[in-house]
Amino acid sequence: MAGSSADRRRCVGRATPVSRHRQRAAAVLLVLLLTLPLLVARPALAGADDLPVIETAMTLRGTPEPDGTPVRLDVSMLATRSDQPRPAVVLAHGFGGRKTDSAGVGRSLARAGYVVFTYTARGFGRSGGKIHLDNPGFEGRDATRVVDLAATRPEVQKIDGDPVVGFAGASYGGAVALLAAGLDPRIDAIAPAFTWHSLTQALFPQYATTGRQSSPAEVSPVRQAGVFKQRWASLFFLNGGGLNTGGASDDGAGRSAGRELCGRFTLELCRGYTATARSGRPDRGLVTLLDQSSTEPFLGRITAPTLIIQGEQDTLFPLDHADANLRGLPASTPSRMSWVAGGHDSQISLDALLPELTGWFGRYLKHDQTPAAAGFDYVVPQTSLVGRDGGTREPEQFSLTAYPGRGTALRRDDVRLHGQKQTMVSPPGGSPAALTSLPGSRGALSGLAGAGSYPLGVLPGQSVIFTTDPLDRPRTLVGRGAASLTVTSSTSTATLFATLWDLGPATDAGPSTAVLPQQAVAPLHLAGLVPGRPTTVRLALPPVVHRVPVGHRLQLVVSSTDQAYAIPTSPTVYTVGLAGEPVLSLPDVTGAPLDTATVRVPLPLLVVVAALVLAALVAMVVLWLRRRSAHPRPELRGTPLVVEDLVKTYRDGTRAVDGVSFSAEAGQVIGLLGPNGAGKTTTMRMMVGLIRPDSGGIWVAGEAVHAGADVLGSVGALIEGPGFLPHLTGLQNLQAYWQATGRPAAEARLEQALEIAGLGSAVHRRVRGYSQGMRQRLGIAQAMLGLPELLLLDEPTNGLDPPQIKAMRTVLTDYAATGRTVVVSSHLLAEVEQTCSHVVVMHNGRVVLSGAIDELTVTPDVTVIGFEPDTDPASAAAVLRELGLEVQVEGHGLRVHGDRPRAELVSTLVQHGFGIDGVDGHRHLEEVFMSLVTAPAEVS
Repeated sequence: MAGSSADRRRCVGRATPVSRHRQRAAAVLLVLLLTLPLLVARPALAGADDLPVIETAMTLRGTPEPDGTPVRLDVSMLATRSDQPRPAVVLAHGFGGRKTDSAGVGRSLARAGYVVFTYTARGFGRSGGKIHLDNPGFEGRDATRVVDLAATRPEVQKIDGDPVVGFAGASYGGAVALLAAGLDPRIDAIAPAFTWHSLTQALFPQYATTGRQSSPAEVSPVRQAGVFKQRWASLFFLNGGGLNTGGASDDGAGRSAGRELCGRFTLELCRGYTATARSGRPDRGLVTLLDQSSTEPFLGRITAPTLIIQGEQDTLFPLDHADANLRGLPASTPSRMSWVAGGHDSQISLDALLPELTGWFGRYLKHDQTPAAAGFDYVVPQTSLVGRDGGTREPEQFSLTAYPGRGTALRRDDVRLHGQKQTMVSPPGGSPAALTSLPGSRGALSGLAGAGSYPLGVLPGQSVIFTTDPLDRPRTLVGRGAASLTVTSSTSTATLFATLWDLGPATDAGPSTAVLPQQAVAPLHLAGLVPGRPTTVRLALPPVVHRVPVGHRLQLVVSSTDQAYAIPTSPTVYTVGLAGEPVLSLPDVTGAPLDTATVRVPLPLLVVVAALVLAALVAMVVLWLRRRSAHPRPELRGTPLVVEDLVKTYRDGTRAVDGVSFSAEAGQVIGLLGPNGAGKTTTMRMMVGLIRPDSGGIWVAGEAVHAGADVLGSVGALIEGPGFLPHLTGLQNLQAYWQATGRPAAEARLEQALEIAGLGSAVHRRVRGYSQGMRQRLGIAQAMLGLPELLLLDEPTNGLDPPQIKAMRTVLTDYAATGRTVVVSSHLLAEVEQTCSHVVVMHNGRVVLSGAIDELTVTPDVTVIGFEPDTDPASAAAVLRELGLEVQVEGHGLRVHGDRPRAELVSTLVQHGFGIDGVDGHRHLEEVFMSLVTAPAEVS
């Protein structure tokens, strides 16, 4: 749930080796062209990007811990010089982050005329205290103390002694914004984004519902705890510094492991999570703590105008959380709902939301006559149908004057379902399990084309399917549907997972396609059942935004397993049928289309031009005055890339890179691996001359790298996302880029680059309508123009769906097979393991491990044993556990941890009659990675 740093510079492509006089002439011409519009414009531009922002760091006394331990919060104030007090804005960061994550947005708001306060939440970074998961008595009260600080500052505007202040945050910070507004009436406007309504419903979702649906994404769960969202919860806990055992033991409840196990979580939260992770069912103490972090008790107190932003690609906090937060506000509170592309499965940064923030705070803090925006807007994403248009349809934005259910009634659209009662099983051990999403991967798994099949997402024997007739008109799903089912279980409980698929028609070109919109799943847990007796349940389907074309069918799939959740290990048989009127009830929401070419323009064109002029001037100064004195290294000319003792420390004292050294040979695909904040992107930016290191050096084929170095002409790069001219088409952007290099058009290999992009006819459309994935693919193609000897890609799979990721994997390995070199920065362990030949693992700015993946994953402490088809792995695991070994069942095999000789393990199993099919000694790269980066967190 961490937020991401803003104010980033982007790099796509490479510098071309041209003569110095041509470089200077081009720079001067660029400055003249960009300055021309300013000659006829007003000389003074309020909020211009070149206004210097002054950062004042300070320490604030936070809310003491329950035992009286004092807590200090790390705070910064960002402001430009002014003689007049200005409104204040407080920015809260995401889970696992710190105040620097909000610095970019903070500087932009400061230049727009606000005094901005960023702070690191308790339990993270340099702030003291424990993590209470946004408990109102701790994180909530800390937020009001930041408002207290704003009230004491002379730079902040005040009315009748109270500060004029807004509050914004994403994810963890979004919940803080809601809590703060409920606790402190001095807050005048808030903008919570990508956040929760109930942490209990988020981590133990229950989509068995009661009552009538009154708004598009409303889910009113029955009063039974739902299904443990195990994968997301474990990522959540790890990101807070938990599970840093360091070899410590515990008593089964986490009591003796103490700080080593719990990191900076409170011991109560740690115990509750540990107990839940062991049993797969919610610990009562944990549920109590999570309920305390719910926003529900505070929503009715909020009078500040509230802009709620929620991501449509979010399996952690789906759209129903935003719906519940909006419905909880008083009717008199001005509010707006915005569903945007992104979410915890994609992007949760406040950077892309800056236009919404400046508009909202401008209207309610500055009272600058900013027009009121629509009460509700949403984005219909590009189609993801494989084999039809290649995922090239442009996203569209729609709006309504009010959110249905808040000022207007919700209309329904019922579609008849077909299907008899069907039986399925939940397998022993809960494995194999359906795979619908990859929590935390920034790219969820999507359905693939197949002849009536749903690879991994719907497993035979573990699913029942109900289908509509082909649709006689297109439908846009905006929110969640519902259906009534009868469920019969062989036990007293039932754990089920419902999904709604878009099934395309079969054509002469191929079989039908199955798509799971936003990879959304609705889990439900029923308890107190009478075995063998049916019970009726009203099922809420997951809320999504998705367009279903004419001729497609909708399929309601109910499964017994899902790999993202904790699944009962006892085998169970379920019979599921349609109850009552067999219909799929859908919300009927129809918004007015918005012109994506003109919507949400945050700043005047002149401000953009001024920023471009400043960037051009800086580039010219770098080319003319900041040539580094580094010398070539002839002995390194045979090595494509050498990084030696790089060090980079930022102004706030953060040492982002600390003595990093590694090399890359021809034909290698090297993965630069590490968690957020490890220093990967900073290293990549120094490798292309965007950042000047404090010390150390980088050599490409023996030539030193610095800003404007000629050797960068042999380097292709995609750093922190692509940047294109939005009014040009994709093809025109590629052509314009290559023309700017001054090299012959034939050397561009444009056709190969377009094949890599896979954009189809969309390459002739304007880039302003591209989705994130389309921009990413175009950026990778641009980096590969001219087939450079060294290719540097920072998170290249961001925004790509699984078929595109698989295709990219092949492209990179084939590219390196030609004798070229590829360096890929990523946090996707599975992708690194499948794509890269070598890996460099970074943590806290340092290289902690490097080498060939095959060598790094070999270990004497892990043994992987495969069995013959008629062998029961669970029984074999029981035999080895009697020897005191840690054993995991994986597919039709075992993973054994311990230093017992492999021959002894095999001999023991053979003596007990188990048929062995194979023995291996490799760990997963994830195991190697986690052993290196989960050291105990330092408490301030």
